[in-house]
Amino acid sequence: MDIQLIRTYLEIISSGSFMEAAGRVHVTQAAVSLRVKRLEQELGQSLFKRSKKGTELTPAGEQFERFARLLVKVWEEAKYQIAVPSGYADLLSIGCQHSLWPKFGGRWLRELEKLEPEMAFRAEVGMPERLMRMMIQGTTDVSIMYMPQMRPGLRVEELVKEELILVSPDPEYPASLDDRYVFMDWGPEFAAAHAMHFPDFNMARTNLAIGPLALNFVFDQNRAAYFPTRLVKPHVDDGRFHIVAEAPVFPYPAFVVWNTEKNPELMDRALVALHQIAAVVDGEQEATLDDAEIDLESVSATLQD
Repeated sequence: MDIQLIRTYLEIISSGSFMEAAGRVHVTQAAVSLRVKRLEQELGQSLFKRSKKGTELTPAGEQFERFARLLVKVWEEAKYQIAVPSGYADLLSIGCQHSLWPKFGGRWLRELEKLEPEMAFRAEVGMPERLMRMMIQGTTDVSIMYMPQMRPGLRVEELVKEELILVSPDPEYPASLDDRYVFMDWGPEFAAAHAMHFPDFNMARTNLAIGPLALNFVFDQNRAAYFPTRLVKPHVDDGRFHIVAEAPVFPYPAFVVWNTEKNPELMDRALVALHQIAAVVDGEQEATLDDAEIDLESVSATLQD
């Protein structure tokens, strides 16, 4: 059985449509339909029913999902095991969201290389959706990210509390926002909290969903936007950005997600090292907020009210 057929089937389930799945697997919608047809022929069962309401699984399609995920996982595990470099006992595959790599991913990898001399490592950065997909497929053992998903076989744990703070190159930028404000897409929770705290603010002219890549745009254009504290700390320290102290601060915790079937002893050691790094980084963030005279306890109380 062609593993790509199974991957395509799972992407349709995840996205809810043939069109969305086509974009994710980088083929045309017609190619997706053909793959599904081939898979249905091999199984001798219809997997999907399509109507005006969208794409739904048939009873056979629902039953096959569990086996499909297992097949993909076994396939990836097989590739994973034979990819372990000669001379090493195992491979630990790490995923990390772009904006969390400098403070967490890079430091963690360096520490793991010292702690685990018999281990080989592979690290990759990406956005949460892609990282979760790799976790579900079994191609990544552990990931650091914002906004993870709860899935069977994966454990999710808060790594460190994070905040989104308003910054600008302009030290006089107003906390009430103006037409230079750039809205950053940090997820639905941020959007809802933002609307609650700025009820009179119309939609920003510029909306960006490019994460840390937006930093240069905001700086070069003398604009303002919300960013994670850890991401902007170096730029606040060197004077490129200034924290708008009177503006609300929004919670944005970072999480670690790992595969529960990975070597438990190895994961325990790796997670201890990661939490030690998180404690150091947390202290750095508190220093940044203290310098800006931001009281997180009062901010949290305000947000809860």
